[in-house]
Amino acid sequence: MSRFCRPVIALALAALTIGPAAAQSSSDADLAQKLANPVASLISVPFQFNWDEGYGPNDDGSRLTTNFQPVVPISLNARWNLISRTIVPLTYQEDVVPGTSQSGLGDVLQSFFFSPAEPTSFGLTWGLGPVFLLPTGEDGLTADQFAAGLTGVALEVKGPWTFGVLANHLWDVGGGSGATDISSTFVQPFLAYTTASAWTYTINSETTYNWVTDEASVPVNVIVSKLTKVANQPVSIGAGLRYWVDGPDNGPEGLGLRAVITFLYPK
Repeated sequence: MSRFCRPVIALALAALTIGPAAAQSSSDADLAQKLANPVASLISVPFQFNWDEGYGPNDDGSRLTTNFQPVVPISLNARWNLISRTIVPLTYQEDVVPGTSQSGLGDVLQSFFFSPAEPTSFGLTWGLGPVFLLPTGEDGLTADQFAAGLTGVALEVKGPWTFGVLANHLWDVGGGSGATDISSTFVQPFLAYTTASAWTYTINSETTYNWVTDEASVPVNVIVSKLTKVANQPVSIGAGLRYWVDGPDNGPEGLGLRAVITFLYPK
């Protein structure tokens, strides 16, 4: 494991011990379960750290990606919310292109979900709206291409269980001389179990299918997280593993690592 990954994972695992050993109140468990809902009426600011290996023609490249992912719900009226979800990636990679390294900002993904304020009579929570890929990345970390499409999410909450799927599709709109053709589908089924003591166990897949190259990327993530408080600030801290079931040529392989620190701001 690279020297750039160890401090991140060590910090996340050590942070799981922050806070009292006693069980949290039911309100903490409710807050932790809301965090598993992508369109909950909850402001959250996650910092997600991902470490993957096996990149490049020699399979010896590695990448550390830090995703800043603020989620901001906006009440439009008594019946509808608008949920803004942003992913801002910061990347450091070595030997993805043999003998070189790159670091800096990647392309920003911005999603908007129009979502009913209350679940349907069948208990379904859903959201639908536009998604945009903004070509903000540095050289070597960008598609150099603006893309747009549709995104949606549907989920149910059954007792301590939260399960559903989030998906989007992006098409390229136009770009620079080095622009990449884009037609890609992203599908993220997820299942989360939240205990009365505000621990959450999550499994999901973040499958992307590139229709231009006919290649799939299929990582499966298993994450354990704990809601605690630091100076009265609710914070969810988690860590886990992921396994690349499938990937494109020169893409990641085998096991990867993920750590997440999320600051929550209940309304």
